[in-house]
Amino acid sequence: MQRQVILDTETTGLSPQKGDRIIEVGLLELVNRRPTGRSLQFYFNPDRMVDAGALRVHGISNEFLQDKPRFYELAPQIMEFVTGAELIIHNAEFDLGFLNYELSLLRRNPYGKMEDHCPILDTLVLARKLHPGQRNSLDALCKRYDINNQHRDLHGALLDAEILAHVFLAMTGGQEKLFSEVEALVEVKTKAQKVQEKTAQYDDLVFVEATPLELAEHQSYLDQLA
Repeated sequence: MQRQVILDTETTGLSPQKGDRIIEVGLLELVNRRPTGRSLQFYFNPDRMVDAGALRVHGISNEFLQDKPRFYELAPQIMEFVTGAELIIHNAEFDLGFLNYELSLLRRNPYGKMEDHCPILDTLVLARKLHPGQRNSLDALCKRYDINNQHRDLHGALLDAEILAHVFLAMTGGQEKLFSEVEALVEVKTKAQKVQEKTAQYDDLVFVEATPLELAEHQSYLDQLA
């Protein structure tokens, strides 16, 4: 079983070295490249003000964060969710810098660094290899792979994790098929039924429908070609 976790954060600013903190974490689980429906989203009180520039990006206000828990209170849940999975992050250096800073602030820091628990796949690095010399922001990749992100007026950790999941699957072998697996199977069955109806008049014609296993093997072959 291949388990992957898409991760994104929102922060008070751009630099943990200058005391900026995480204010939102979004996590989304994939197993064998398929969304499982499991996700986590936490907001945190950073005990400092959100920079004006960051506020314009994500819209998460100081007032909204006042009654939220501190990072250390929910760190165990985050670490339990990600441990053992491959972490998929867009511009991982940024998010890991903040996550490792937050972990370093924990009393006796029982976790070390995120990299101690998870292999990391940076989709920005992957995109630069696939599309050298082009813009590879999340918005640019959505446009390139025809992924609808019109509902993304402001950044949000879980929202961006969901969008990144679509982008990652598109870059690595077929996003729409995986996110719409049920619909695709229904469509296959519908086409098979139509063929059966058209050929029913021929008594000597036998229609053989592919089994679910055969369909899965065929899809695996197409993914390898991609």
